[in-house]
Amino acid sequence: MYKLLVIEDEPLVRKGIVTLIDFKGLEIDQIFEAGDGKKALEIVKKESPHIILTDINLPYLDGLTFAKKVKLFLPKTVIIFLTGYDYFDYAVTAIKLGADDYILKPVTRQEIEGLLIRSINKIKSDQLCQQLSDVRVTKEGARKDSTLADTVKQIIEEQLSNPLLSLTWLANKLGYNASYLSSVIKKTLGTTFQDYVSKKRIEQAKVLLLATPLKNYEIAVKVGFEDVNYFSLRFKQVTGVSPRQYKKEAVQR
Repeated sequence: MYKLLVIEDEPLVRKGIVTLIDFKGLEIDQIFEAGDGKKALEIVKKESPHIILTDINLPYLDGLTFAKKVKLFLPKTVIIFLTGYDYFDYAVTAIKLGADDYILKPVTRQEIEGLLIRSINKIKSDQLCQQLSDVRVTKEGARKDSTLADTVKQIIEEQLSNPLLSLTWLANKLGYNASYLSSVIKKTLGTTFQDYVSKKRIEQAKVLLLATPLKNYEIAVKVGFEDVNYFSLRFKQVTGVSPRQYKKEAVQR
């Protein structure tokens, strides 16, 4: 089970989040609240929450400074920023500094639940990586590589929408040398890391193209491409046709 800290200086918004979400169904059994950054930091030091949902514009200690302090002694804690459009640039900055996600106000119960589900999956993935790190010294070559490859595939599946997903990012996450990890991936998966990720992202994009009304730029974001033009280029390189052509041809079959 997991601990959640909700930080919001507007009591009605904070209470709405705390009372409307089915936390038990999300495996969250302890919820803490704070109305300002200073109190929140005290709770973090005492309770070590797994997930923090926080506004950026906080009294006494702003959200960005708060997040930096938290990551210093709880680097694996998932931090999600809840903010308005006026602070969107701050949210982007926060992601670059180590925060894990953000959501723009106003928010729905479903949006928050979706974020929490992704956060819990990330925590589970980190725990799996830690377990792998703890036991990998006792594994023998081929078996270790096979186990590592399975973990790599799992993390890639979970992180397809993450535009920061890269070999270096993955190597740091798993605690391996990037060159070693690259060789394991090539040996066990039969392809390079970049080609494997591209293939998985395009496979997911195909599903979204045929099963949803999403626009190309929306699909691009969901499969980890920040630039829709680059998404279209990679899609055509892998499939031989553009996203538009692929959808049109599939409908005509």
